[in-house]
Amino acid sequence: MRHKVDGKLFGRTANQRKALLRGIVSSLLEHQRIETTLIKAKEARKIAEKIVTLGIRGDLHAKRLALSYIPNRTVIASLFKDIAPRFSGRNGGYLRIVRTRNRVNDAAPMAVLEFVDYESIKPKEEKKAKAETKPKEEKKEEAKK
Repeated sequence: MRHKVDGKLFGRTANQRKALLRGIVSSLLEHQRIETTLIKAKEARKIAEKIVTLGIRGDLHAKRLALSYIPNRTVIASLFKDIAPRFSGRNGGYLRIVRTRNRVNDAAPMAVLEFVDYESIKPKEEKKAKAETKPKEEKKEEAKK
């Protein structure tokens, strides 16, 4: 019986499962949005919500706890500097799961795991990217003349 047994095992050992979820959460914090299977997204959301809550706390102990789970200093720095302040007035529910498609190879249900304010921050990043490319194009045109 599986009474009160929480979490999926993914057919992996404990170390492999921990590494898998660490990688998914780390990618999520780095890119703000990822596509993965639905079951992995549900498991990663549990962990990511707890890490964002640590980011909102913001004290030294919270940073050390976050680093103990995701040992990537740049990702944790962006969590505490950029991501956590956006959710400081929120009591949870920082992430959403949007089902997208079934994967062609094995028909696994796929989903996008993203922060709930992703749509509001994404256009700003696109504008920055466009602004950076325009001066380069102008420089090339000037060089041709």
